[in-house]
Amino acid sequence: MLCQFSFSNFKSYKDETTFDLQATAAAEYKDSIITMEKTSSLLPVAVVYGPNGGGKSTLLQALSCVISIVVLPITSLGKNRLDMVFQHTMESEPFLFDEVSKDNPTEFRVYFRINGYEYRYYIAVLNGSVVSESLARVRIGGKKPSRIFDRDGDEIELGPSVKENVSRSVNPKMPYLSFLAINYNLPEISDVQIWFESCITLNYSNPSVERSYYLFREDKRRLLSLLNDMDIDISDYRIDEDDHLFLSRKMEGKSYELPFHRESEGTKKLISVLPMIMFALEEGRLAVIDELDAKLHPKLLQYIVQLFHNPQLNKKGAQLVFTSHDLATMKNTVFRRDEIWFACEDANHISHIYSLYDIRRENNIRVNNTASYDKQYLEGRYGADPYLQNMIGEIWNESETTQEN
Repeated sequence: MLCQFSFSNFKSYKDETTFDLQATAAAEYKDSIITMEKTSSLLPVAVVYGPNGGGKSTLLQALSCVISIVVLPITSLGKNRLDMVFQHTMESEPFLFDEVSKDNPTEFRVYFRINGYEYRYYIAVLNGSVVSESLARVRIGGKKPSRIFDRDGDEIELGPSVKENVSRSVNPKMPYLSFLAINYNLPEISDVQIWFESCITLNYSNPSVERSYYLFREDKRRLLSLLNDMDIDISDYRIDEDDHLFLSRKMEGKSYELPFHRESEGTKKLISVLPMIMFALEEGRLAVIDELDAKLHPKLLQYIVQLFHNPQLNKKGAQLVFTSHDLATMKNTVFRRDEIWFACEDANHISHIYSLYDIRRENNIRVNNTASYDKQYLEGRYGADPYLQNMIGEIWNESETTQEN
């Protein structure tokens, strides 16, 4: 389970930026959060809103990037421990709107929990090479982290849990974590490897993703049940010998098939995304999905969010992180305040993020959990101004003034 993700000098994000999935003291929907003994509770869902170009997708790309950095060397050699699902590959790019950042490393920090430990992984990369890297862990409920390894350039120091005969010689372009996963069977490294490989990252701004599908034949009944719950009347599906998908519907007792490419865009999106959602819920995986709301009715998006909020369905601590423009779901009946995040750029084209729970009104009081989030957002009260009001108030008025003159 992801606890916290921090990064700096990545695309439009220059300064250190922290995306936190640890639940705050917000009073609403306490039954939906992921609780563990002796440690902080975690959020099952986080959604990122903001204007075009504000940094929503880039935030998810940063998380996809560090996952790619670790997993790609492992999978390229066929050393992965899990069946890979979908992982969106992303390369590291520094902030370019100054004269300094392009020569500085991009840094990533990921805190996550697996098998009774919280792991803390750090990596800094520059021009495709690893500048520094470290891995530590602390037992859940413990106080002092234990070092697994530290890397500074070519120098590597091993912690007490790693055998001294482990090689410290590694290609500068390969993470030492990946090197250990490929070459050794170390329990603490295997846990970290499994967590990174379990992450599902999808980018629906890429049209080819919506045309792809990953169907589980043994889960056909459950998938059909979910589709029917969403009023998508599909009675069966099959995949032929050429890997073409056909969906069946029954009309007056007779079954009719339609090839996948002939389906509506919304149905294709659901067929693409629902198996990923089911897989994440069944195995307790992290799903990071850019533009999840695209081509989905707001009620369908809300339905997907509620799957993760339901502790009877989300028994293994699965998490969903996604971007959205759909204000119809920006409601206090759908999200906790700490589950709603905003991304925006400042005047220097530097992106920043913050949660709705962090926002304070003029009297230093937080936004009330009974507020109309969508309405206040459109009014520009939350800072990540969707610019519609500015366009109407300035550009249109300027046009009218010109016409009058």
